[in-house]
Amino acid sequence: MLANFVVWYLVFLFSLTFHEYAHARVAAWGGDGTAYSGGFVTLDPTPHVLRSPVGLVLIPLLSYFQSGWMIGWASVPYDPIWGSRYPKRQAFMSAAGPLANLVLALCAFVLLKFLLSRGTFVPNHQLSFGDLVTVVDPTQVRSPLGAAALALGILLDLNLALALFNLIPAPPLDGAGILEGLFPKQLGSLFAQLRGSGIGQILVLVLLWQGFPYILSPVRYVVLVALFS
Repeated sequence: MLANFVVWYLVFLFSLTFHEYAHARVAAWGGDGTAYSGGFVTLDPTPHVLRSPVGLVLIPLLSYFQSGWMIGWASVPYDPIWGSRYPKRQAFMSAAGPLANLVLALCAFVLLKFLLSRGTFVPNHQLSFGDLVTVVDPTQVRSPLGAAALALGILLDLNLALALFNLIPAPPLDGAGILEGLFPKQLGSLFAQLRGSGIGQILVLVLLWQGFPYILSPVRYVVLVALFS
């Protein structure tokens, strides 16, 4: 369990760091240097962990030992005045995080597809979240190859889930930032009011999380059919 935890946490930390790096990088390209000056345009997880220790350390630990998988969050600062002045750039900045997760999921899918075709990995029977493939030889489950099988499965499932969840158009998720940037006059004031209510955002996130399996499950099913066909 400890070995699985290490693999899970490394993939989790990299995935969320890459997500936030993409936000910060695209914001800097668009003219907002807030995250850049804060040192967040980096794949080094240290500044992200220092900014969000609860979302990147405490909650992942608790969720893993309670359920066997990890959830959490992180963020990078940006200038809301810049966002209101350049709404399309804000939309691109908001979209960068989910797109980064989709890129990671696609890379994991391609690698898994290739290794399955070579017979290096075989499908797991249960196909539980993150535990998609295993090595052919059971004695190698705890080898580096076994760790790679687990890491790629987590990379695919976790980043697919992160991308889909963050694309939901409700503050504080990235989907809201995308729509707000594309339709600032129609949605800007509404989303601003929702962001002003911390309790409201928490309630929205709880409700969305409860219903999220109904979004993730059919998409994941299609991806796994494509992976193992």
